[in-house]
Amino acid sequence: MPKISKITASRVQEFGPVTDRREDMDGYTVEFVSFAADSDLDGPLKALPGSQCPCPHWGYVFAGHVRFVFDDHEEVYETGDAFYAPPGHRPYVDAGTELLQFSPTEQLAELEQAIAEWMSQQQGG
Repeated sequence: MPKISKITASRVQEFGPVTDRREDMDGYTVEFVSFAADSDLDGPLKALPGSQCPCPHWGYVFAGHVRFVFDDHEEVYETGDAFYAPPGHRPYVDAGTELLQFSPTEQLAELEQAIAEWMSQQQGG
């Protein structure tokens, strides 16, 4: 059976104050994510239908606080909480948060492509 840890993740990406350590496993991407500053995706999500994340995520909060806002409610998760965020959410994460997240690899790749395109437009190219 495959396994991954924060230390053994083969891909490490830095997005400003966000560090993402990840590995793809059997159609899912496993991410260990650390946030050094408050973070949200409000800007990049504007490029997507409904300005919401279309990808589901399952996870666990090791430290900190994450909030998922939906059209009709919000869900708040703190240290020690497991979560499921279905499609149609907007995430808000506090500085100091560390979480483990599982997402379908193909859907996550589509989301990340939209984010990359938005960032490129913001940088003028």
